[in-house]
Amino acid sequence: MPATIDDSVVVQIPSHVPGPEDGSALFTFRSALKNIVFGSFAGMVSEVFEYPFDLAKVRLQAQILSPSSGTNLPRFNGPMDCLKQTWTEEGLRGLYRGLPVPIVGSMAETAALFVAYSGFQDMIRSMTSRPRTEKLTIPELGLAAGAAGLACSFVITPIELVKCKMQVQMMNMPRQRLPPISSLPAALAPTRLFTIPAFSHKHTTVVSRNTTPSQHYPHSTAAIRLPPGPLGVIRETVQAHGLRGLWIGHTGTLVRETGGTAVWFAIKELVADGLLRRRKVQDASMLLLPKSIGADTSTELLPWESALSGAIAGGVCVLAFYPADTVKSAMQTEDELRPSSSAARASAISKQSGAANASSKSFTGTLLRMYASHGLKGLYAGCGMTVARAIPSSGIVFVVYDGLAAWLG
Repeated sequence: MPATIDDSVVVQIPSHVPGPEDGSALFTFRSALKNIVFGSFAGMVSEVFEYPFDLAKVRLQAQILSPSSGTNLPRFNGPMDCLKQTWTEEGLRGLYRGLPVPIVGSMAETAALFVAYSGFQDMIRSMTSRPRTEKLTIPELGLAAGAAGLACSFVITPIELVKCKMQVQMMNMPRQRLPPISSLPAALAPTRLFTIPAFSHKHTTVVSRNTTPSQHYPHSTAAIRLPPGPLGVIRETVQAHGLRGLWIGHTGTLVRETGGTAVWFAIKELVADGLLRRRKVQDASMLLLPKSIGADTSTELLPWESALSGAIAGGVCVLAFYPADTVKSAMQTEDELRPSSSAARASAISKQSGAANASSKSFTGTLLRMYASHGLKGLYAGCGMTVARAIPSSGIVFVVYDGLAAWLG
């Protein structure tokens, strides 16, 4: 009922004030916890499946600015050649080099993304005075997803920097596999190895107590320079570039995550809505009921519907913003692929002009340099395999997330 004050101001007294109990709360601990758990598990499953393909993608992107030493030819001729060389020279361990970092990172990224996405959806509902149970429009979902991607990009950049550096470490190592221990001469069999700090802060040197050279295996007793682990990569990056160095390539991550996440969720929801409408119409016709009555059947996605909508969204997302990811990866790995010796590294750096050296530190400069060297094809290096990997990977993420939400939600 309206109440008058001084016969001039009319105040509308609501009969009910929305509260958390009717689902209109802006944010709840339970919903956040569910997004963290479901997102973490979905990210972990997806990362284990896609990691070898992601490693090949990063190596193909990295070689655009750092081709094989002494030539301008790329080391890898394509995705399958990259996977084949990695398997031949580094084995199964090489295909999963640096996996612990992206496993933890993917769990954190996916969880943070879903939490932020849900939070921004609630914020839009709050600003437009709608309950939490009301579904947003596709443009509003895209806006919430883009805001979530932008916020998460600041967390994703350091994780991906460490991952990318570790994925390309072996590209700067001598291309010769060591013989298996069982095939070593008897004179070398009893030798024991121990590690001591190397003169270079970048590596650890493995030295043999028995330094007798072998004419059959000249490299078996030579110093082997091992690449640093995750903590070593972080330490070297901070020493070389300061704390800001952990966010090298952030502009590329920001563009990819903001635009890509908006496209990813918007396309997924668009396709899912289409599949739901199709299923409702089919159910209504099978029951010989009017469509208006049959439209109130289940609104939960079936597993194959989640997989298909997520797969389509993943492919479109990668195609739309792949060049930004290529530039980001090249910026994050360029230092790692310079010649390992101090003299060669100094020579490589000195060959760059002042303008080129400055441009390597900017997203736009690196983009123009890569385009001038390899054209549009270079910006899409490894894109075909990445799309092929993103389609099932994105489907897995949404099948796991939607499945857990329906099962435990």
